[in-house]
Amino acid sequence: MSKTLPLAIVAVLLIGTCESNSMAGEDEAGFVSMFNGKDLTGWEGKPGGWQVEEGTITGESTPEKPCKRSHYLIWKGGQPQDFILRVRVKLSGGNSGIQFRSQRRPFFDTDGYQADLDAENTWSGCVYQHKRGAVVKRGRRATIAEDGTRKEDEFASFDDLATKIKKDDWNDYEVTAKGTRITLRINGHLMCEVDDRDVKFSREKGIIALQMHQGPPMKVQFKNLRIRVLK
Repeated sequence: MSKTLPLAIVAVLLIGTCESNSMAGEDEAGFVSMFNGKDLTGWEGKPGGWQVEEGTITGESTPEKPCKRSHYLIWKGGQPQDFILRVRVKLSGGNSGIQFRSQRRPFFDTDGYQADLDAENTWSGCVYQHKRGAVVKRGRRATIAEDGTRKEDEFASFDDLATKIKKDDWNDYEVTAKGTRITLRINGHLMCEVDDRDVKFSREKGIIALQMHQGPPMKVQFKNLRIRVLK
């Protein structure tokens, strides 16, 4: 018994590992890399505003070189409508985010939806839009009608969800946009969801971009960016 039991356990573990790896592979099926890990090929941003550091897209504001005006690094791979976007992001201080279904503006600015992220987790996991502020906050599920009126409910605690977000460490951020519905997840946890039908402010498609936020010293890094366009 002492010899066969460990072998049985090993067999179960191996089967479980194979199944886990298989599911992980299926989960990533159809995703296309957005970053080659070496340089900013396929991206466009403010000259000198971004660099590749240890295989990551990096934006940094320092006392010697402060960011005085927010700007964005824009992906040149298209303006997808329905998609799932996944990225690993690490933020040290300040604020950043992932712009999507957005439009370009002068001086590498943008306008549209943002999957927000900040060091204090005041905005992390929220859908933000420049002209509306919080489209939906963390822990909320909202429906916004064509005339802008909204209904929403709380599915989880704002503060409890903040504990799922790692400070000064890598987080897995997922943005899903399908039709009028937008869903954000961080580290596998649902952060918020909105069905946005607002005629004036909702967006069906647009650019994807990474934010470098003006203000105090901060550093943001992105890696393993990939996207699956939904038919």
